[in-house]
Amino acid sequence: MGSWLASRVQIAPLVKIPSGVKVSPRLRIPVDRGDLSLRPMMWMFLAILVTFIITRIVTRLIRSGSGAGAGLDNVRIAGQHVHHQVFGILIIIGTGIVLVSAMPRGAALDAAAAVFGIGVGLTVDEFALWLHLEDVYWTDQGRKSVDAIFCVLVITGTLIGGADFVTGRVGTAAWWSSVAVIAVNLLLCVICLLKGKVVTGIIGVFISVVALIGAIRLAKPGSWWAAHRYASRPQLASRAASRYDQRREQRWNRLRDLVAGAPSQQGQADGLNRQA
Repeated sequence: MGSWLASRVQIAPLVKIPSGVKVSPRLRIPVDRGDLSLRPMMWMFLAILVTFIITRIVTRLIRSGSGAGAGLDNVRIAGQHVHHQVFGILIIIGTGIVLVSAMPRGAALDAAAAVFGIGVGLTVDEFALWLHLEDVYWTDQGRKSVDAIFCVLVITGTLIGGADFVTGRVGTAAWWSSVAVIAVNLLLCVICLLKGKVVTGIIGVFISVVALIGAIRLAKPGSWWAAHRYASRPQLASRAASRYDQRREQRWNRLRDLVAGAPSQQGQADGLNRQA
């Protein structure tokens, strides 16, 4: 136990105090690591989560029409509907400039992290709009935004405890070991993506066991892996089809809709009209 504490505590070199200076016996010098602070990431995580929840509540009230009594409505400038991701992007840009130019510390850094999280929450909530370059918020494609915010929350939540991706000095055995682990983990994440498991692959970058499980399990039908690896293996193709059947997708969609709201029939019709 003593050796472990000794490895964690950094003691500054001894300072010689002049003989004429009297030091009070009540003086206490705290020994800690001033550079270690988990608060900014925690505030960022909470800001993303709260922003996403509030945003979804507001948008669902606006869609149902019950938000008009509370003054809630879509933001329009000169007749143009301004999506809330626009405000999120502006917040991210502004906060990024402050973080780089001012390099705040302490409470200021916590506040900047929270504001940055608000911008991330507003922006990622419309991830499907980035992807499709059209308003698919209340369509089936809009459910991709829920997957995106889930990935962001898992990643930021994992980083609250801190993360050292590469350990040891460059060239040492510990350094090479950590680099090898990262390389293997990235390979597993690529396999997950090839198997059609996008969410698993993204989360696996930060949680290795998720990438390992995703790489071992069967690929989704229609993925690159299934098309190239299961074409000559009908048994594996059949097992994959039965595992990732329509019922599985419906269960996942029910969870998405519970969190973010179900797609509307009008949204589906608008999507079909745009495709036509």
